[in-house]
Amino acid sequence: MKNDACFTHMQQIKMAFKGKVADTKTVVLHLILCLIIFYTLYYMIGSICFGAFRLENFDGLIPFDFKFNPSESNSRYLVNLLSMELTFLSSGLLFAAVVRRWVWDYALTVTLLHVLLTSVVMLEFPLVWQWWLALGCGLFLMICNGQLIAYFACQNDPKYPPLHSY
Repeated sequence: MKNDACFTHMQQIKMAFKGKVADTKTVVLHLILCLIIFYTLYYMIGSICFGAFRLENFDGLIPFDFKFNPSESNSRYLVNLLSMELTFLSSGLLFAAVVRRWVWDYALTVTLLHVLLTSVVMLEFPLVWQWWLALGCGLFLMICNGQLIAYFACQNDPKYPPLHSY
């Protein structure tokens, strides 16, 4: 009797996970789409900020450059900071359209990959605390905005589990 209850419970757990877990191909495709969205937005927003601040030449390393002197009088630093925050803010909104309920997971993964790519491109691990603070704030904005949009967009869709099931 006890084994039957345990077996039934295990079947319920397996069925619960079957409906929620996406296959690897879908996850990788969504991750690639999120990375493309993230870096496309980063360069678009960065170029707009460069123009708005009337800087002389566009820096192609804008998503990766953390070596500027953090100062309110440094225009290049302000462009990098503004570009980062606006990119994270808008990426979360667009991630919601791609991945629906799992925005937080993809946001964390894209951010970790961004830190890895930043280290590779700049040949140095970022140790500037202001950069980490900006990155953390941006990640928070990305997750909150994306999850909020996903919640309202998917709340009536029976295909997606309710938010409290996470």
